[in-house]
Amino acid sequence: MHIVEIPSFFPPYGGEFCLEQSKALRSLGHEVRIISNVQLSVKKSPKDYLTFPYRRRFTEMQGVPVYQSYMRGLPLMIRPNVQRWVKIVRQMFKEYEKQYGRPDILHAHCAKWAGYAAMQIGEEEGIPYVVTEHLSLMALKEEFGEDTANAWQIPLLRSVYEHAERVIPVAEEVVDDLSPLFGKDYRWTAISNMIDVDFFSYRRREDKKDRPFRFVCLGKFVRRKGYDVLFKAFLQVHDLHPHTELFIAGEGTDGNACRQLFSHLSCAPHIHPCGNLDKQAVRDLLYQSDALVLATRDETQGLVLLEAMSTGIPVVTTEAVPQNVRIDKGCYVAPVDDAEAIADKMCEVMQLSDGEGEVFSKNVAEKVSPQVIASQLETVLRDCM
Repeated sequence: MHIVEIPSFFPPYGGEFCLEQSKALRSLGHEVRIISNVQLSVKKSPKDYLTFPYRRRFTEMQGVPVYQSYMRGLPLMIRPNVQRWVKIVRQMFKEYEKQYGRPDILHAHCAKWAGYAAMQIGEEEGIPYVVTEHLSLMALKEEFGEDTANAWQIPLLRSVYEHAERVIPVAEEVVDDLSPLFGKDYRWTAISNMIDVDFFSYRRREDKKDRPFRFVCLGKFVRRKGYDVLFKAFLQVHDLHPHTELFIAGEGTDGNACRQLFSHLSCAPHIHPCGNLDKQAVRDLLYQSDALVLATRDETQGLVLLEAMSTGIPVVTTEAVPQNVRIDKGCYVAPVDDAEAIADKMCEVMQLSDGEGEVFSKNVAEKVSPQVIASQLETVLRDCM
């Protein structure tokens, strides 16, 4: 198959899931390329806004050909930015088609706004499109506002779902979660995101008898990730087990707002903010840790949980995570916003034997390895052609 992938987000603003799926599909012998238009933010990254290339270019990322564009977003001009972003993607597709020919299918990542661009291209060119959905209702409300019924974006995105050959939510629960916005009158097949199980491979941890037990949390410092609940839970655990430490990593975890949440706690000296880390540093931190805890309020999937379990450590999280993340013997679940229950689960995993990690690491590989997920995607894409 000749597949064009269109991500809504791409480096430096996330989107690694698109690149990983492209690599996996190429490994099955398919012709796969990415059309990426990244909207740069002058507020979020002024240096990138000024220095990133102004011209579109064909490049390569980890062996995947990428037709790349960086668009300078206009501050506070959301609707014009969306219209311009979609227009650029449509122009890039025409330029792509001249060089590589007509693809068999378009694969967009998130209806907002790659799916919308794919729908327009598909209607104009007669090419089927599918949409892998990674976003949750809470994430969309954070952008559109609580009064989503009157948000101008919703009718546009609803049409993306209804006209797609298939919507591919990363978990079955995403369909119910988004139903208040988009209903369920569309074709869907749930397929998990994949993780690099070779990179996040199993490693036995050093003996814990003569050192502190190390918890780690990986997640951007936003309300959805529940850091306020996590710090309350860790305080309770530390009162019972003084030889425990908590490492936190992700965008904003080393900022003042995050530090203010825990600086007044008695356990503050044992909380270590690490800030934003690259993939290699994330793995190194996981290998130095004994368990991961994520007190999330909202999660379409939670790949950090799967990555942690793949390396051989258990995870403590909340009922916000979908069933396809709850690996047997590796995932311990507590109610959302319940610090005491999370603390209890944290104490529980401290008693687990090291040998169990290899078992649930294998279970992760059997469910979400690139080979497994690429095969599932291949089947759906062929069905939709």
